[in-house]
Amino acid sequence: MYLRHTPEKIIERHALTINAAKTCQPIGAMYAALGVHNCLPHSHGSQGCCAYHRSSLTRHYNDPIMATTSSFSEGSSVFGGMSNLNEAIKNIFTLYNPDIIAVHTTCLSEVIGDDLGQIIKNAYQEGRVPPGKVVMHTNTPSFKGSHITGFSNMVTSFVSYMTKKSGKPNGCINIIPSFIEPSDMTEIKRLLTEMGIKFIMLPDTSDVVNGPMDGKFHMFPKGGTTKEQIISMGDSSLTIGLGQIGAEAAPKLLNSKFKVPMELSDLPIGLKATDEFVNLLHEKCGIAVPETLELERGQLLDAMIDKNQYVSGRKVSIVGDPDIVLGMCQFCVENDMKVIHAVSGTPTSEAWEARLREICGPQAVVKTGERADMFYLHQLIKNERPDLLMGNTYAKGIARDEDIPLIRIGYPIYDRMGQQYMPVTGYRGGMRLFCKVLETLMDRQDRDCREEDLEFIM
Repeated sequence: MYLRHTPEKIIERHALTINAAKTCQPIGAMYAALGVHNCLPHSHGSQGCCAYHRSSLTRHYNDPIMATTSSFSEGSSVFGGMSNLNEAIKNIFTLYNPDIIAVHTTCLSEVIGDDLGQIIKNAYQEGRVPPGKVVMHTNTPSFKGSHITGFSNMVTSFVSYMTKKSGKPNGCINIIPSFIEPSDMTEIKRLLTEMGIKFIMLPDTSDVVNGPMDGKFHMFPKGGTTKEQIISMGDSSLTIGLGQIGAEAAPKLLNSKFKVPMELSDLPIGLKATDEFVNLLHEKCGIAVPETLELERGQLLDAMIDKNQYVSGRKVSIVGDPDIVLGMCQFCVENDMKVIHAVSGTPTSEAWEARLREICGPQAVVKTGERADMFYLHQLIKNERPDLLMGNTYAKGIARDEDIPLIRIGYPIYDRMGQQYMPVTGYRGGMRLFCKVLETLMDRQDRDCREEDLEFIM
């Protein structure tokens, strides 16, 4: 493969990204909008952009992704897309009748400078938006940030456009997750339900992009956060953001605009992070941890102890979204594995990188941002080979070229399935993740050992 020509010598690059370890903002915005009930994502730009974003999500989830587009022509690209969006609003409500149209921009509409806030305001004033319906937008230029940025921007815009404060407490806490799988959202909701906590999760893609086959087409699946729930989030007693990068902006807005107290927590991946999340719920909600969760925790801990000798000391390289990377690094470290490379194409901050280095130890190379790409990761691996690589489908070429076992994690995963159904969060997800790592390493041991060393009891 062409990746075999990647040189070992690392040269600092300032204006070139090679094989980016991220994708563009509109994909994250589209995914977030899908997590709202009866909401139709709308891409304000060319038809090709929307087609790519839909196909990427469709390939990852193996489910049809519904979205519309302003379908810019050459004229729209020169004179602006106001007329296209006005026509789209009319057609969407006439043909599909969603409760919400969630508009996100593309590179083209951002470059020409369409003022979506003013266009949407005029649409309301001119009666293009039926009573009780909502049209909102967020800015998601693809040439800045990543799909995590777009996801965060869309969630924040839902709060900005729709949330209100009535002054009457709703008895709920708000849960704002980062860009995670619907299976992980389901698992987090299960943890909250086990503890008897009333909550509103925004967004919630469970039962949307991983729905069942019932022989019928559903333009708007039954899942997703309802419009009424989003409106009432200003009356909640607490907001917890799950993910320091992808889930920070919306809790901050709820705090500043509606005085809802906020807490930021890591994604509950692995034993330690799940413990911290459960303890946070226990402290803030004053609810005892049920025996069912204590049992699950004990089972995970037991498995980690029983098979520690197979994972201890193994070197790992991790690439992906920052909140997932941090969670996977914590998971590896608590299992006595050594993280030697942690790479994310999403821009973060020096403080976040310092925290990641603290988790991984001084031996780890940590890099985020535009130059933290797959090419750079490949160079790192050529200089120090790991025993295990964790990343999305695009890490497959590196794994093949260097003959390193790959654990698929994050977005996108095009060549396998299961991520939409089986979580990696919570104690149950931690058990699945640990078993997956263990089986991968044991399979490699069986493959590489001499015939006389092949063991049937491990």
